[in-house]
Amino acid sequence: MAVISSITIRRARRDDVGIIVKMLADDALGGARERLEDPLPESYFNAFEQVDRDPNLQLVVAVDGEGAVVGCLQLCILPGLSSQGASRALIEDVRVASHCRSRGIGEQMVQWAVAEARAKACKLVELLTHHTRVDAQRFYERLGFARSHVGMTLRF
Repeated sequence: MAVISSITIRRARRDDVGIIVKMLADDALGGARERLEDPLPESYFNAFEQVDRDPNLQLVVAVDGEGAVVGCLQLCILPGLSSQGASRALIEDVRVASHCRSRGIGEQMVQWAVAEARAKACKLVELLTHHTRVDAQRFYERLGFARSHVGMTLRF
């Protein structure tokens, strides 16, 4: 596959929610969590509105040269008292459309998120990936991220 050298990253819009959910559902973990229905459950649109209103959250999409949404991620800026009052960035829900994987899109999106975090004076960038996503872990390590935490989850 050819590398996509030029993507545009922009804030997600309400009409992007369907394609974002489709990308979130496009693996074993996401397929079990998401509900791909027509119409989509209103909960997705309610969540989009909450994210879109929050100045510390950015849900963005990657758009190829033809205007198609080919990736997404959410960047969360978390102010805090630790580390001398440093803000940190959290990258969440990085996805690339299955037909566009291994073409450099994910790397460009993560690089954009890191640059955005720096521009917002964050002192570190963190991300989470499920322990079963070994390919994703290798991808993030290749981009310079280091294993540093033990994550724990409490589901309701």
